[in-house]
Amino acid sequence: MILSSNKVFVTIASSMILASCGSPSIISVPIENIDSIPLKNMDLTENQLKNWNSFDLVSDTIPGMSVNKAYTELIQNKKGQKVIVGVIDSGVDIEHEDLKEVVWTNPKEIKGNGKDDDNNGYVDDIHGWNFLGDSEDENLEFVRIMKKLKPKYTGKTLASVAEVDRGEYQNYIEAKAEFEKEYQENSGQKIQYEQILQLSEASHKAISAALGKEDYSKEELLKTEAKTAEMQQYVAFLAQMFGFMDPGDTIPDFIKSIKEGIDHFTEQLNYNLNAEFDGRTVVGDNVDDITDTKYGNSNVMGPDPKKEGLKHGTHVAGIIAAKRNNGKGMNGVAQNVEIMAIRAVPNGDEYDKDIALALRYAVDNGAKVINTSFGKYYSTHPEWVREAIRYAASKDVLIVNAAGNEGTDLDQKAVYPNDQTDNNTEIADNFITIGALNYVYGSNLVADFSNYGKSNVDAFAPGVKIWSTTPNNSYEYLQGTSMAAPAVAGVAVLIRSYFPSLKAAQVKQILMDSGLNTKTSVVIGGEQTNVGSFSNLSKSGKMVNLYNAFIMADKLSK
Repeated sequence: MILSSNKVFVTIASSMILASCGSPSIISVPIENIDSIPLKNMDLTENQLKNWNSFDLVSDTIPGMSVNKAYTELIQNKKGQKVIVGVIDSGVDIEHEDLKEVVWTNPKEIKGNGKDDDNNGYVDDIHGWNFLGDSEDENLEFVRIMKKLKPKYTGKTLASVAEVDRGEYQNYIEAKAEFEKEYQENSGQKIQYEQILQLSEASHKAISAALGKEDYSKEELLKTEAKTAEMQQYVAFLAQMFGFMDPGDTIPDFIKSIKEGIDHFTEQLNYNLNAEFDGRTVVGDNVDDITDTKYGNSNVMGPDPKKEGLKHGTHVAGIIAAKRNNGKGMNGVAQNVEIMAIRAVPNGDEYDKDIALALRYAVDNGAKVINTSFGKYYSTHPEWVREAIRYAASKDVLIVNAAGNEGTDLDQKAVYPNDQTDNNTEIADNFITIGALNYVYGSNLVADFSNYGKSNVDAFAPGVKIWSTTPNNSYEYLQGTSMAAPAVAGVAVLIRSYFPSLKAAQVKQILMDSGLNTKTSVVIGGEQTNVGSFSNLSKSGKMVNLYNAFIMADKLSK
């Protein structure tokens, strides 16, 4: 629910289109210090929820990016240039009904002839490249570090380790401690979720039979006639579960989420945290050799015919570029866009080598914006990725990066990839990191899971309950900073499409400077006792806004 009692101070701009010879120019008239906006005090409708990231804070009282307003008042029938976006992710369902028309096709490659026609080092890379080959699951990075160093340091103490190896030894100890903590936590959570599922299914079966319906509200639940102690327990339990659910969700929705949670913890234990598992063997490369590049294949949808591993990348691609106004599913933020699919993020932690090469692939094959909705807290070769970021900067390519979902202050704990050295010095000016906003405006404006940081996060964008494409012509709500980053990538595409003279660094600055700000206090990291100023959670202190960004870009491009 959106609170109605908060006041917001934002800087926005209205505009008027003046007719002239050639391209019409936008003249903006800033409206400042809007300190009272009538905010919604009711739940969003299904249509509003599915499109909330495109709504406008002022006219719609929903904290979206003013996408609809920008198209209606500013973009209209303007002609822009095509912009290629590299989506480095788990893969993309390039056959999806809402994406197949916007998938990039390599004009220099002949499909299926088994040759590297364009001499870029990748054979038959028609729609991108799959750096994972037939691999799907992987360890987390700290597990790989622990496994690699265990033979060398088992039974050793710091005093017994040579001076030159003490840094490496410390990495081993930290990785081992992280592994033990995560394994214990995931084992415990899996058991807890299985118990919740068992009781949820039993309770729901009894209540739905009593009410004669599967979907019921909390109010209907509490009116159920409970004549037995068992039925009273069922009612009390489900009433408690309603407190963990989003508005509008039902108990079947909750049960589905619990099952997904069990699947997550099971995969963590079977693959991500399983020290006996090695998912890289089938790829056949040396992950510690950046010059070993002859691996992977052109199948950007990966080896699974069911496409189950493509959900994340397909969802990200849809947010950016799902075909607009085709009467199907949803509208992506951007038009004039082509998605270059680059599969480099497994179920587990990505390899630095894959990410570094994926960034370079996107740059060398024409991407002007790259989306990186992934991250990890341990890195074995961060220098390779940073060199690739610098390379992208030298070729005028903007990278839009997700901040992460642990409710962590990134000024205190580094996440990879990033564009900063250990002393918080930026290595390039083409890398923008995005935190996630909630659709509930007010003190809960920032998503409870979103990472933040005055130095290491640049801005915020919608990232809670985002409706987008998922494999096999389906659509689904997902949430995370993974959803916020592509929303901003879509805005960046539009700026680069209509104002191609602007450089990547200028586009980054526009995204930050043109956003909406608020002086309201917000809950930080999901801790209700941790409250602070929204303006202190990122470098810009703002929410990305397409309408304002378009106006600012027009001014700077003159």
